[in-house]
Amino acid sequence: MTPVLFVIAAGLGAAGRELVGRFVCTWQALLVVNTIGAGMLGMVVAAADRGDLSADTVTVVGIGFCGALTTFSSFALETQRLGWRWGSFYAAVTLGCACGAASIGTTLL
Repeated sequence: MTPVLFVIAAGLGAAGRELVGRFVCTWQALLVVNTIGAGMLGMVVAAADRGDLSADTVTVVGIGFCGALTTFSSFALETQRLGWRWGSFYAAVTLGCACGAASIGTTLL
């Protein structure tokens, strides 16, 4: 059953990323979804460490949903498209927001 749930969760994550992209322009949408996904993944990891989530749930939610919601390939392409100066700034802001969100996510539980 986990593979089916994984595919459904990944589809929902990708659809969520697309939905945000329709309302916010490209680099801002990626910043939003990567930050949200990192925060959610932090909460999933913290819950798994406490024993509140099974390995199957971590696979479905953490890897399936959060992995499809966030996207490294689009982040890399957008960073390159923005050029050296703005791309470097965008990469630093994205990494800072994602790390901060993951840290907050792990401390919320």
